[in-house]
Amino acid sequence: MIDVAPYLELLEELIGVPSTSGDEKAAADLLQNRMKALGLDVRRIGNNLWVESDTGGNGPVLLLNAHIDTVKPSSGYTRDPFRASLEGDRLYGLGSNDDGGSLVALLAAYMELSSRPQPYRLVFSATAGEENGDPEGFEAFLPCIGKPSLGIVGEPTGMRMAVAEKGLIVLDCVSRGKSGHVAVGDGVNALYEAMDDIQWFRNYRFDKVSDFLGPVRMSVTMVQAGSQHNVIPDECRFVVDVRPNGEYTNEEILLLIRSHVACEVEPRSLKHRSSVIPKDHPAVRRGLSLGLSPYGSPTASNRSRCDFPTLKIGPGDSARSHSADEYIRISEIEEAVGIYTRLLDGLEIK
Repeated sequence: MIDVAPYLELLEELIGVPSTSGDEKAAADLLQNRMKALGLDVRRIGNNLWVESDTGGNGPVLLLNAHIDTVKPSSGYTRDPFRASLEGDRLYGLGSNDDGGSLVALLAAYMELSSRPQPYRLVFSATAGEENGDPEGFEAFLPCIGKPSLGIVGEPTGMRMAVAEKGLIVLDCVSRGKSGHVAVGDGVNALYEAMDDIQWFRNYRFDKVSDFLGPVRMSVTMVQAGSQHNVIPDECRFVVDVRPNGEYTNEEILLLIRSHVACEVEPRSLKHRSSVIPKDHPAVRRGLSLGLSPYGSPTASNRSRCDFPTLKIGPGDSARSHSADEYIRISEIEEAVGIYTRLLDGLEIK
């Protein structure tokens, strides 16, 4: 039985240090110091930390990753989001569930796995900027270790194996019109021009449906038009959140959308792709033998930035993420450390 008490203390300390996306330095400093105290040779680029074991020699790289940043606390908190509070089995605090539980559980598993020879070079990483897609986060760190053969992305999945994950495309759309005086009735209302396209985004259904990830989903989430009540707006801007399902490339989805709507459509990025790990991958087979259930995750993570096989799996519940009075169960972290260790100990990967 691995003693998780030191890692729970670390999580309590991290909760007490605000680390919203773009403001992770203090949390990275704290974590770096605590990892050094464990005798680890910590490397750092920006606010991204990692450590490598030498037990695997020149073997394939197995990457463990969790993120240190959080979203801003919601207005619904009834307790101090930056003060760790333990009540029974629940540890409350911002970032406890997303992604602190995975972070400390993966670190504990790293310490255990790296204490004996493994058929891979093990890397534990704690990276910044996951919540806002900061290119100075995971993407800046990844080239420092070479291409992994397998990645374990820690996110709250209830220790189910997310063998597939939806991608993410954020579209900035603009409908054009012509300004005019409302009382006169001239001009072309850009808001009305946008309505047909917004209705299309609401109603369109892609033909191909994934067994694990279901359909592609599109949601209009922001709309902005007009400057004052008596002027017909000549521009309407709106944002569309698109969740690809792996049955289409991001480029194919963008091309199809542009062929159906009249507005201007510009993606913020096409990098965040959906992903699926093969069912016969050694990590999936090992997980199934341990009784872990596979599923498709609708939420995006650092996994969408990986061009190598990855599993998303971690303690906690995704429904608690970004919610008021966020918490993680101590028992969930204890269970996760054991599962990570059994899942990866001696795993043969190429």
